[in-house]
Amino acid sequence: MSSSPSAASSDSSHLVAEFRTEFGKGFARRARKAGKIPAVLYGHGTDPRHLALNAREFARAIKAGANTVLHLTLPDGEALALPKSVVKHPLRDYVEHIDLILVRRGERVTVDVPVIVTGEAAPGSLVLTDLNTLSLEADALEIPDSVEVSVEGLAVGTQVLAGAVVLTGGTTLVTDPEALVVAVQAAPTADELSAETEAVEAELGVERDLPEDEQAAADAEKSDS
Repeated sequence: MSSSPSAASSDSSHLVAEFRTEFGKGFARRARKAGKIPAVLYGHGTDPRHLALNAREFARAIKAGANTVLHLTLPDGEALALPKSVVKHPLRDYVEHIDLILVRRGERVTVDVPVIVTGEAAPGSLVLTDLNTLSLEADALEIPDSVEVSVEGLAVGTQVLAGAVVLTGGTTLVTDPEALVVAVQAAPTADELSAETEAVEAELGVERDLPEDEQAAADAEKSDS
């Protein structure tokens, strides 16, 4: 149960940002055609700054993780920023807008970090993940890509709570330590799965097609009656 440091300091996180003075859907369309993404940078009591980022560079940067700190080169200097909101088009595969928050070296930030479940629980068990992310407080430049929860050999009935997840690198837990992260339950039998499926189908009014021999018998019974 460990966490690995983010690749925030890699070259891929360095982006050149332009200031923009245009807004609205018309500008957004023109920016997209030019390979740019509209963005807003704010935080630490500063006035919001409206930017345009290179779409390919941004996509390459966040491959390291959604919590990658971006090293921005602005027309008036350098800045570190954390993506707060990345708005994607609901149907097409492109980013429409990005909200960025200024961060400083040594500053601690609260972020949601993915939970990765590893290992195999005891035979005949089923592992259920209740929380897909944990809220953590971490140094802005040392945000983990993920936290691992090992279920290797865990018996049926075992529960892993947030407070039991081992964190490293000075990261601290913000999520309620009593929150359930992973539960190991007995795997349902084939009969239990079938009964559950039939119950759902009955509730939805779904009628199954009978096997040919059973259907023929049912049809014969109807004709006799």
